[in-house]
Amino acid sequence: MSSPAVARASPGGNRETAGGPRSRNGPWEVGGGGERLERAGAEPGRWELLLRRGELLALGGHLKGALEAFAAALRRGAPARPERLGSLVDCLVFSYRLRHGLRWSAAPAAGAAGLLSCLGCRGFLSEPVTVPCGHSYCRRCLLRELRARCRLCRDRLPPAAAAAEGTPRPPPLAAAIADFRTSVVLNHLAEKWFPGQRERARAAGRLGELLHQGRYREALAAACDALRAEPSDLTLKIYRAESYAGLQEFKAAIEDLNAVLFQLPNWPEVYFRKGKVLQDAGFLGDALQLFLQCLALDEDFAPAKLQVEKILCDLLSPENVKEGLKESPWSSLPCIKNKPFGFPSVVEDPHSPGELILKQTQERPEDTPGPVKGSLNRARSAQAINSAAAVPAREDGLKRVSSEPLLSAQGKGVLLKRKLSLLEQDMIINEDGRNKLKKQGESPSEDCVFSLAYGDVPEELIDVSDFECSLCMRLFFEPVTTPCGHSFCKNCLERCLDHTPYCPLCKESLKEYLADRRYCVTQLLEELIVKYLPDELSERKKIYDEETAELSHLTKNVPIFVCTMAYPTVPCPLHVFEPRYRLMIRRSIQTGTKQFGMCVSDTQNSFADYGCMLQIRNVHFLPDGRSVVDTVGGKRFRVLKRGMKDGYCTADIEYLEDVKIENGDEIQSLRELHDLVYSQACSWFQNLRDRFRSQILQHFGSMPEREENLQATPNGPAWCWWLLAVLPVDPRYQLSVLSMKSLEERLTKIQHILTYFSRDQSK
Repeated sequence: MSSPAVARASPGGNRETAGGPRSRNGPWEVGGGGERLERAGAEPGRWELLLRRGELLALGGHLKGALEAFAAALRRGAPARPERLGSLVDCLVFSYRLRHGLRWSAAPAAGAAGLLSCLGCRGFLSEPVTVPCGHSYCRRCLLRELRARCRLCRDRLPPAAAAAEGTPRPPPLAAAIADFRTSVVLNHLAEKWFPGQRERARAAGRLGELLHQGRYREALAAACDALRAEPSDLTLKIYRAESYAGLQEFKAAIEDLNAVLFQLPNWPEVYFRKGKVLQDAGFLGDALQLFLQCLALDEDFAPAKLQVEKILCDLLSPENVKEGLKESPWSSLPCIKNKPFGFPSVVEDPHSPGELILKQTQERPEDTPGPVKGSLNRARSAQAINSAAAVPAREDGLKRVSSEPLLSAQGKGVLLKRKLSLLEQDMIINEDGRNKLKKQGESPSEDCVFSLAYGDVPEELIDVSDFECSLCMRLFFEPVTTPCGHSFCKNCLERCLDHTPYCPLCKESLKEYLADRRYCVTQLLEELIVKYLPDELSERKKIYDEETAELSHLTKNVPIFVCTMAYPTVPCPLHVFEPRYRLMIRRSIQTGTKQFGMCVSDTQNSFADYGCMLQIRNVHFLPDGRSVVDTVGGKRFRVLKRGMKDGYCTADIEYLEDVKIENGDEIQSLRELHDLVYSQACSWFQNLRDRFRSQILQHFGSMPEREENLQATPNGPAWCWWLLAVLPVDPRYQLSVLSMKSLEERLTKIQHILTYFSRDQSK
């Protein structure tokens, strides 16, 4: 029986096996032609393997092989689901960005736009909504679902109540954006500081409603009137372009969008709008280029990615592939003629979809055959629309995508050097909108950043009362914004939620917000305080630090949990549900001490004179705010002074330590007593019924081992405390043993208890 073949790569790049040469028609050969892919998927259900192969090739950067794998899977009966092409789109966008020297930045630059600008569209922050991650977007961006993830932290943004821009519904999240409210504080500041911008934003919002209702004539008239009053408003031009597109006046729509790109060439949304216009006009090739340009500038622009997935799914379907083999409809797919690094050479197949794409991307659209029904190319007509409103300096990148001429070998080398040099540079924009290359290491000036400027805030409009928490009536410290739109200090809100899961102001339910327990700081609100109220913030932080220092003291005003007996080294799990103890546990964690005292109750003094410190190891929060706290015993203490803070008990304490023995004879006597009591304890535990023994092991763990140095720790051997915790003894008796500072006395007490229980076991 032959041994299994082990694959290896030969120096020439051909794959061989230990059992002989690998078949060139193998189903998993990288870069194989369409015939091989069909053979791999000939059996029923094998198209799933082809889809998976296409995804892996796309993740590895092998665009041509991925295209062929997806096309073969569709030919073998795979359902045409655009969402399966996500990895292919990512690979295509990466190649596009690499080819054209574009850089994508997750964080928008601050500066010219000021702080009250939307992180999504970078326009004026109209009707600001703070999402769960703590960043703020205008309602327009969120309702239209222009982004799938937060631009700064990459957290997934909540979906709108109704799908917008054709975006499919993502998996269910904690709350839909329709359940969120406009941030009350941020909205008030926007209206107070920029009333003109706020009014224009309202007008734009009314235009958006008209467009959503399909009332394009009314929207166009309103947009024209608004632009006559404010001709420099770029958002109004975008709305007017959408109105033109809805009325099938595509040329006028392109003119408006090109005018916007002239001033802001790196605005992803405008490329998407322009692509939608061309797509509606039937020019899929040019639309695809613009969608890719949009994603190259902002890879999280969800509607553009969806459109690219749909277009690719349609093109790779068997009907269009068959038609494409005759008419070559692949000419508009860019940036796949360069082979990726790290992959074997592909076997050229002139009839595969990938080879057709490679061939057609080297031709100008005007050199390709005429328009084909259902295909990408209607380039001549699309260029006619673009040329009527084209701005030469603004459309360089796009023209290189859609109409790059054939080059000689020398010319290709020059172009390659030019494109590679673009990778070492960033593109910045001058005030006049012209592109300018920036060398690495240079920082763009504020007037070069893609943004819409709103100016600074007059000093007389800065009022500290606009930044006060309605609960503590002090300046916001770590402000958080609830789904209902109200803002509070983080600590203030948590204390309110300890008592009831409702907003302190509007009484709206915050049960889901409480269960999520993120409490992310509202970044924009904190940035405004840092910028405009630095002195007040410094004073507020000083007060907070003083309060934290007071809570961090481990001998004065130590928080006391009045519940049960606790012992050094012994686990003590707690179920915390009372609001006062929720606050106490949270403060112990926030201060960093992660410690509090545990005492049993006392009828005269509210809690006993002796107790044990507990160290928090882990906290599991339940959805309703309760928690299960895993703690372990630490130092013993004696209460010196009792107190109260915010509903829970406190105490000034002193720690207890065993008195060490120095005399050699006394140490020997102590060792003999220790060994005797330890043996007696082991005998008692082994004679317990199996049910009792298993319960003890499950709750307290196994009995600690005997220690060689009896005086190594301030509390003595750990097994003594473990045994004291499991023995069914009156708490007052246990408390007396806990308070002892002599190990000999403690061993003698334990011996008396074991002797008593041993007599009961023998009866």
